[in-house]
Amino acid sequence: MKKEKHRCEWAMKLVKVLVKADMSWEMTESWLKKGRSTFHLYCKTKSFVEHEQTMGDVYRPDTPLLLATIHGCTEIVEEILKVYPQAIEHIDHDGRNILSLAILHRRTEIIDLVDNMKIYKRRVHRNIDNYGNTLLHLVGEKVDEQITEELKGPALVLQEDTLLFKRIKDVSSAVDIMRLNSKGKTAEKVFFENNNKLRSDAKEWMNENAKNCSIIAVLISTVAFAAAYTVPGGPDSKTGHPVLKNKPLFLIFTIADAISLSSSLTSVIIFLNIVTSTYHFKDFEKSLFQKLHLGLTLLIISVAMMMVAFAATLILTISGGRKWTDITLYSVSFFPVLIFVFTYIRFYKQLVGAIYHAFKQMIEATLSRYRNPKPKVWQYTRQSRHQIAGSRSLV
Repeated sequence: MKKEKHRCEWAMKLVKVLVKADMSWEMTESWLKKGRSTFHLYCKTKSFVEHEQTMGDVYRPDTPLLLATIHGCTEIVEEILKVYPQAIEHIDHDGRNILSLAILHRRTEIIDLVDNMKIYKRRVHRNIDNYGNTLLHLVGEKVDEQITEELKGPALVLQEDTLLFKRIKDVSSAVDIMRLNSKGKTAEKVFFENNNKLRSDAKEWMNENAKNCSIIAVLISTVAFAAAYTVPGGPDSKTGHPVLKNKPLFLIFTIADAISLSSSLTSVIIFLNIVTSTYHFKDFEKSLFQKLHLGLTLLIISVAMMMVAFAATLILTISGGRKWTDITLYSVSFFPVLIFVFTYIRFYKQLVGAIYHAFKQMIEATLSRYRNPKPKVWQYTRQSRHQIAGSRSLV
């Protein structure tokens, strides 16, 4: 760990030195100059045609800023923009600036970094590449060579794309939303066409998870329902009341079994709701993941409570009053719970993180609306003729 940290520190020092010595941003074309003819350059050639041919043969590789954006090196991008903030407006050979490339390659940290630069924010958002694609069009585009460190389910990938599309749409103008690219397609049409297969994969993924979890929930509810009628110690032959009802652990058994039964049945209903969902693109933003998160939470609670009831039953019927016996019984009883938690903890973390990210974006969007309210449309207040005449007579 120390060696890795030492390498990272020296790498950042090297980056700072190279950034100060880098002048590639001066040779890169700005989007403001895109499509404009610089006439002083034509004087170096004999004709306009010769100049266009020579300029067309020259291929300029991507600058360090654009390469760092493509590969997701946020630290390098931040350091370059600190030294040369004007480089944010420059474009590559496809006419895409740093924000366009960050959206295309799903670099959310760089998107957040650019959004925080309020000076260039509006100008960067108006970028249109050589193919007529706006920022909203690029959300629907897919990069084949994109490889992520963490493998995610198709539903989680679709949720990220849907939230990103909504985020860019909120800051885009009405003209950009309805704009057609060179293929004659709007941004929404591009997004729906390119994510149609992903939606079918996400639907299958969500259905499989919901069905598997519902089977487990039904089994747990069956066991919990049967345990309610076969109480530990059995009933009294004369009164019919449980023999061990005065024991403190019997109360724990009753409460745990009731919670396990109710939570498992509730989770079954939630999972059935997921299976019968319409699976619109909008459903993958929040609703489906909220249902899945709630169903998994109730399922884990039901499994844990069933193990608590099982442990209470073992201690009530088998315990001999020795500490080591009780410890052994507790450890054996809760062993399946630990296996279940360790099996689903990674998936559960991804799900909680996705829901937290969705809620965070929703809260930020709501707060931004209150902080920056839309300007009121100018309204003409009609005045009566007598009022106007009176004002003229006063003058």
